[in-house]
Amino acid sequence: MSQVIIRNGTVVDGTGTPGRRADVAIDEGRILAIGDEAVDAIDVDTAVEIDAEGLVVAPGFIDIHTHYDAQAFWDSTLSPSPLHGVTTVVGGNCGFTIAPLSAGGARVDPGDADYLMRMLARVEGMPLESLQVGVPWDWTSTGEYLDRLDGTLMPNAGFLVGHSALRRVVMHDAATEREATEAELAEMERLLRAGLSAGGMGFSSTWSTSHNDHTGNAVPSRHASRDELVRLCAVVSEFPGTTLEFIPQVGEFTQETFELMGDMSAAANRPLNWNLLQVYAQNWDLVQHQLRGFDIAAERGGHVLALTLPDTFRLRINFTSGFIFDILHGWDRLMALPVEEKLRQLRDPETRAEWDRLAQMTEGPVRAIGNWGSYILLETFDPTTKQFEGRTVGEVAAELGKSPWDTMVDIAIADELRTVFANQDRGQDEATWKRRVEVWRDHRAVVGASDAGAHLDMIDSFSFSTTLLAKAVREHDLMPIEEAVHHLTDRPARLYGLRDRGRLVEGAHADVVVFDPERVGPAEVSMRFDLPGGAGRVYGGAVGIEHVLVNGVPCVRGEDLLDPRPGTLLRSGRDTDTVTAR
Repeated sequence: MSQVIIRNGTVVDGTGTPGRRADVAIDEGRILAIGDEAVDAIDVDTAVEIDAEGLVVAPGFIDIHTHYDAQAFWDSTLSPSPLHGVTTVVGGNCGFTIAPLSAGGARVDPGDADYLMRMLARVEGMPLESLQVGVPWDWTSTGEYLDRLDGTLMPNAGFLVGHSALRRVVMHDAATEREATEAELAEMERLLRAGLSAGGMGFSSTWSTSHNDHTGNAVPSRHASRDELVRLCAVVSEFPGTTLEFIPQVGEFTQETFELMGDMSAAANRPLNWNLLQVYAQNWDLVQHQLRGFDIAAERGGHVLALTLPDTFRLRINFTSGFIFDILHGWDRLMALPVEEKLRQLRDPETRAEWDRLAQMTEGPVRAIGNWGSYILLETFDPTTKQFEGRTVGEVAAELGKSPWDTMVDIAIADELRTVFANQDRGQDEATWKRRVEVWRDHRAVVGASDAGAHLDMIDSFSFSTTLLAKAVREHDLMPIEEAVHHLTDRPARLYGLRDRGRLVEGAHADVVVFDPERVGPAEVSMRFDLPGGAGRVYGGAVGIEHVLVNGVPCVRGEDLLDPRPGTLLRSGRDTDTVTAR
């Protein structure tokens, strides 16, 4: 492993302290020296030299909520995350892992592997053809899955053990039908222990009503009892360097939800972060209500943090995959129907009206999903619908003299349900960005929630790190760059106990991003058809990210992903320290 010297940059070390002009010397993947002694610490004649004049030299960014579990097999760069300065990712979130594939080391049940593949395609928006062609599906245990990826990836990556996978391989079809028996729960506990012993980073699960499988049923973890969740969390307490991640529900949390998360965290004696807190100036009362989960958990011996995305969660949704639409009342099974059956029902006036009637029965804040007129027609495909692209459904409806619902459906039918609808971005005003910064500074929240690797036709939140720097620091001038870097590096590293990562200090792993503070930000987003089977994804790089190093090895130069794959497959206990809830 070669030596590296980064000269003339402003070192922002991740701790929040003021940046300083200094050189950084790297040797054998570690920070050797920072400051005047850096040049003397290495052989300058053979070292790789990076000129960082006018640039910031910071720790690599850390993304604790990704779904790269499958993509890792066909794209070892885990793009586009490294282009945005991300050097460490955590996958296996929401309970949606693809390991284990069998219980007890037995032969893989083809039905279980097929179910997990199709569930993942449905609930996380990964093209089924890509999962079929690009993933080998030939391991049995979590340990074997981790071993398959060890030494193959560009960024560092750790993976949680997912609840739905545990349930499926133990209970098979019954996983989506009922609660577990005592014997089945004991077997899940055993499998979880095996996964954590092999280096799984912790345990993840979901009870969110937005998570339905390819048959329209709630995913396996949603059928679990409260006792099952708490008992599985208790297993986590037995293993050092582990953590919890959970999606409890959609909308305003109930007291029971707060208490459940507190009890899960207390049983594990580990922090629990929940996904997702969206912040706008207009929903400040809801934000404050959701943050109460920390206080309620603390009373019960837990430590519960809200994971918050530092931008609007922009959605590109359609009637084909149906994700997000299936939160509407009665729409979970409708969205699981084959495309031809959906088209048949939507062409029938009575059935079409019934779909709308069900949607309007939805209660709570998620009822806004059924506000048809507010959607933007982001992308259309038929010659008859191209004229409407870029306009709202409501505007087109008024022009055509039809209801927004009928207008939306008629356009979707003409496009064979491929029409891409987008929610309007109402989160770019100054007041909203001020509120977001206020939440980042709250000890009850942590920045993250990119969902990178998931919903590939729907979201662009993989750019959360460069967006934070561009919007909060440069455009709105709401926080110093040192504080922004702290939220992207040291804060998540300390929450997950990532050993010797998240800070630029002597002896730390040399995960480094060098960026231009005057230019850094997300680049233009577009569809790219580069997935196995020819499937497409929403994709976008960054501007102003000049160099990214992982474990001291240059991996990104400008817009280019380089050849090395120096990432560490992070394993709990070996690469993480224990962070307790109390």
